[in-house]
Amino acid sequence: MKNSILQTRKVSSALCALHATVLCAMLAGCNVGPKYVPPTITAPPAFKESPTQFKETTDEWTVAQPQDAALRGKWWEIYNDPELNALEEQLNIDNQNIREAFANFMEARTLVREARSQYFPTVSVGGSYTRSQTSSNVGSAAGAGSTGGQQSQLFSLPFDVSWEPDLWEKVRNTVRANQYNAQLSAADLENERLTEQASLAQYFFEIRGQDALQKLLNDTVEADKKALESEQARYDTGVDDRISLVEAQTTLESAESAAINIGIARAQYEHAIAMLVGKPASTFSIPVKPATSAPPPIPVGLPSQLLERRPDVAAAERSMASANAQIGVAYAAFYPVLTLSASGGAESSAIKNLLKWPSRFWSVGPSITETVYDGGLRRATVNQYIATYNADLAAYRQSVLTAFEQVEDYLAAVRILSQQIRRQQEAVESSRTFLKLEQGRYDTGIDPYIDVVIAQTTLLSNQQSLANLQVQQMTASVELIQALGGGWDRSQLPTPAQVTQKPAKTETTIQH
Repeated sequence: MKNSILQTRKVSSALCALHATVLCAMLAGCNVGPKYVPPTITAPPAFKESPTQFKETTDEWTVAQPQDAALRGKWWEIYNDPELNALEEQLNIDNQNIREAFANFMEARTLVREARSQYFPTVSVGGSYTRSQTSSNVGSAAGAGSTGGQQSQLFSLPFDVSWEPDLWEKVRNTVRANQYNAQLSAADLENERLTEQASLAQYFFEIRGQDALQKLLNDTVEADKKALESEQARYDTGVDDRISLVEAQTTLESAESAAINIGIARAQYEHAIAMLVGKPASTFSIPVKPATSAPPPIPVGLPSQLLERRPDVAAAERSMASANAQIGVAYAAFYPVLTLSASGGAESSAIKNLLKWPSRFWSVGPSITETVYDGGLRRATVNQYIATYNADLAAYRQSVLTAFEQVEDYLAAVRILSQQIRRQQEAVESSRTFLKLEQGRYDTGIDPYIDVVIAQTTLLSNQQSLANLQVQQMTASVELIQALGGGWDRSQLPTPAQVTQKPAKTETTIQH
């Protein structure tokens, strides 16, 4: 009994020593890496290409007033098109690229939890059985006539604990790096979502434009058929010569050919939308609806707000923060590693005695290791992550410059296209007047039929140009919204605490 008490006191003393070592290690912990400070970017006071910066007439496209962050969430609803709204909702559910980006985000979150596991001890337990026989020719008493060595068996039930205190915040910096990477992945997810949404809207307006062109060409074909019938009658009665009849036939055939060709582009845009909404192209179709319209006023806001709205800018900044944390991980390799370990359990040659008190064994003690020479590996690793950080810093600044460039590009496109569309509308009206006058001169026998054909071709060309410009302006407005970040804001990024949380079961279910 006295021996048992003595053994218990020894164990308690060892555990106290272990606790004291752990406490000292926790108090001595410090961060040996550089502190992360987000870079400052000076934004221009205003967008140069905004229509508010120009003294234009009031009938041109302008940005929405007031200029604030009014784009929220479902930005496509600004176009007030129920069919587009339904397709965008379907895309958010069934688009496979978005699902892939979401799965990548879930993977990034698990890496945070993997890194956090290094905060805690590693505990292992196991059982073993060994039966052995010693050599009869080993030892001073061994003789040539020995019949064999001794046989023995050992039942063992060990219990091991090992822990490396995070003295130099190597684990903390690893966790930070993975948290920043998870935030980066979340920003990539939003950027992918915005890209897919914008692509769908652009293809949708392209289809509407193709339908408008199809209607224009179909109407032209009908008009040319009537003109051909009229010329046939005039030729049969000897009023016109054969050349006028051939010119009418050629005009009709050219219009019919162009009307057929329009179907290629429309089919391709429809197939592209089918892929975006996760549907087989063979089972998906969009009803024909000829329509072209001017884009709605879009809230642009201040240039400084752009840095908070763009998910790709947020991703570039989070990448830089992760690289900075990796520098701290690399610096930690210059310092010694403290390992605290303890083991215990039971051993016995007879299984019936395995769980009895005398069968116990234990050991406890710390160890410290330090790399004395590594051929410059640690210094090269630090320099590697410093270079990575500098590269990410340049990439971040480049993403900011790209953001301003794209907004200015599409502001200029929408604004200038509004001017060109107005001029093109005037050209269409002039072409109609030209055709009407030329038709009158031809009917009175002043001009030949070729002049009517020229007037018809001029009108058709101007009408096609107008339809293409209107579609171009609508798609440019979508690209402007995408350049502004859509309805996203950096405050929507998950916090480090949120990316550390265990994912919900529905998020980790294997999909089939």
